[in-house]
Formats: sequence, C-alpha cells, structure tokens
Amino acid sequence: MAVSVSLRTYLQEQMGQIRPVSSRPMFGGLCFFAEGRAFALAAEDTLYFKVDDTNRPDFEAAGMGPFLPFGDPAKPMGYYELPAEVLEDPDQLAVWMAKAIAVAARAKSKVRSNPKRK
Repeated sequence: MAVSVSLRTYLQEQMGQIRPVSSRPMFGGLCFFAEGRAFALAAEDTLYFKVDDTNRPDFEAAGMGPFLPFGDPAKPMGYYELPAEVLEDPDQLAVWMAKAIAVAARAKSKVRSNPKRK
C-alpha cells in the first residue's frame, strides 16, 4: 500500500491550502489529520476521505468506491476514493474536506461516549 513521495508532497500541498494538515505513515500507507482527527488516507497512490451516511452519497454520485484494503467488497473501510477533480479545485476540496473532518469528529465522539466493555 505504498504511497510515492511525490504524491505525499502533492497531497500535503493541496490540502494544506485549505487548512493545516499533517500526515504519518500507517499500515504501509499514509493517514492525514486535521484538527487532530484522521479524516483521509492514501494507499497505492490513491486518496480516500472518511465517510458516513452524510457524505457517502457524494462519493457514490461521483462514481467513487470504498477503500478495500483486503480486496473483499464485503469488508469496506469507512473511506471512499476522492474524485481527482475535487483535489484540483480548492473550493470543492474545502467542502469535501470539511465533511470528512466532520465525519471523523462524529466517529471520535462516538468512541468516547461508548462505555468500555469488561
């Protein structure tokens, strides 16, 4: 799931125009963070944004599919491929990033609100 150095630099620059973004290697790919929240990942030179029922229809309408790290369509992760044209348009990118960051914020709060099982 390697990500080229050139793509990492490009993604960091594009998203960094919108708001501060950091990245770190994770499971052979990259995970991107904004406001301390993991909202995007890159694997095999493809960028994916975090989704839930609020923004998944945007990705599906654009013909994009889920991240399938194990190749099994029955086990998708909660990330969908970002359309290339969105990455090229700062106005669109700002909207899609905001939605993905909001999804990450909701997911993080759900984890905190669930009591630990014993």
